[in-house]
Amino acid sequence: MADTSRPGLARAVHKWDLVAFAINGIIGAGIFGLPSEVFQRIGVYSLLAFLVCGVLTTLIILCFAEVGSRFSGTGGPYLYAGEAFGSLVGFEVGWMMWVARVMAFAANANLLVAYVAFFVPAAGAGTGRAAIVVVLVAALTAVNVVGVRNAARVNNALAIAKLAPLALFVVAGCFFLTARNYVPGPPPSFGAFSVSVLLLVYAFSGFEMAVIPGGEALDPGRDVPRALLMAIGAVAVFYIGIQVVAIGTLPTLGSSTRPLADAAGRFLGPLGAAIISAGALVSILGNLNVTLLVAARLPYAMAERGELPAAIARTHRRFRTPDAAILLTAAVMLVLTLSGTFVYAVTISVIARLLSYGATCAALPVFRRRPDATRAQFLAPAGVTVSIVALALVGWLLSNSTGREARDATIAVALGFAIYAASREKRKAAAVSSRRP
Repeated sequence: MADTSRPGLARAVHKWDLVAFAINGIIGAGIFGLPSEVFQRIGVYSLLAFLVCGVLTTLIILCFAEVGSRFSGTGGPYLYAGEAFGSLVGFEVGWMMWVARVMAFAANANLLVAYVAFFVPAAGAGTGRAAIVVVLVAALTAVNVVGVRNAARVNNALAIAKLAPLALFVVAGCFFLTARNYVPGPPPSFGAFSVSVLLLVYAFSGFEMAVIPGGEALDPGRDVPRALLMAIGAVAVFYIGIQVVAIGTLPTLGSSTRPLADAAGRFLGPLGAAIISAGALVSILGNLNVTLLVAARLPYAMAERGELPAAIARTHRRFRTPDAAILLTAAVMLVLTLSGTFVYAVTISVIARLLSYGATCAALPVFRRRPDATRAQFLAPAGVTVSIVALALVGWLLSNSTGREARDATIAVALGFAIYAASREKRKAAAVSSRRP
């Protein structure tokens, strides 16, 4: 298998940087509202839903860990799908992942502005909102252009900063639990439990952020699997701990719109609520930083393989970062965030992410059967079985998509196919031209 990393990229990303990438990718704003949403549906059984979801997500991560350990280039699922199933499938996976990332950035950036407006009301609309968005995108772009090492440091700091208030919430809340809040009611229906797990799977996603910048990792074959498993372990512990505290300290959990802030306000007072609200800001900011970093690597990888204009594969002479891809991705993110038109199409990101998960899970048995496949540095236990179960999970999740989501995803896939076809014809024309005397 070809290593698609270029000499111009700096291999400066360590194992703990990859862990932070995955944590920032998974923990965004969802956990600050998720506990009440799930509790409203299935009550105390939401603790079991968190556990089940953690196990199911780990199955998908095991597939990523094995497949990712075979590669040292940039692109993650795009690279895996291209090697396993051909360039067209690979391009579509990469394209859809990029679409998902820029839309997710726009959604979370607007959510960040909403949280800022909680402290500074003038930031919620008009010129104030636009100014915050421009400064936010410009600052994150600058951090990413001046070097992946700098971006990784910022990402590490944000990961620690987002985990600190959550750790405070869990540890302090354990001293204020009310035992009667855990008395289970009648078991929920299978449908209600399934919907709850479905919501939680969406909240657990984002771990793939750690595999896409493989071309800049010092030892991706060894570090990527470890980073993925450490990240999902840490996130699962935090999520379950948060739900335990939320149930045990907030009697009105099912109706709360800010469950963590409301619960913290009960046992830590107004200061605790403010800390959790500030933690939400830091959490979203960390997610935005890693989203821009990772999203920019996708068009870079596709251009590097000749599937997008070669100019997008340019690297900065001094900083050795894919500056052209970063600027392109940041510009699209800025436009989507300012326009607000992303709301209609943002649901595509869910399907796009699931498609990339399915492609990677399906690639595991393909690479195991290929004698020319690069040796995996990590082997998932019962890997083929894990792959089949994970694919069934992905299929189940996709079956719960609405007609509107399927339509929007189909439009995005068709646009990606058109771009791929145009790029292929251009390459053919260039090849014919080069052969002419």
